[in-house]
Amino acid sequence: MSNPNIKPPADCSAIRVVMMPADTNAANTIFGGVILSYIDQAGFVEARRQAHHKYVTISLHEVRFHEPVFVGDVVSFNCETVRVGRTSITILVTVVADRYTNGDCVKVTEAEVVFVAIDDNCNPIPIFPK
Repeated sequence: MSNPNIKPPADCSAIRVVMMPADTNAANTIFGGVILSYIDQAGFVEARRQAHHKYVTISLHEVRFHEPVFVGDVVSFNCETVRVGRTSITILVTVVADRYTNGDCVKVTEAEVVFVAIDDNCNPIPIFPK
């Protein structure tokens, strides 16, 4: 069932980032934690686009890395709002790497991120007031 309050995506990516050498691990690929941080940021961008609030992340559903990310890859964090509750919003973030070597695009991972809208005292507030 569609939610009339959910705004369609403005474009494909919430954020796009060029991966740099400072974010590599001992295997010379990008740390998974760096990707997780960007997933959280991209989800916030989409949540904020839906309704202008402060948000905190309350959960990040299963994240399984399918492909490594390399220095020089341009990584897109594509977002889709999948659910809006009274105080929470769930965003699906799909991560795609545009390979620096040949321009191939590969899906790296995806995750559902759940955010809660909060007031200045960190109390949950309605996303869409009645």
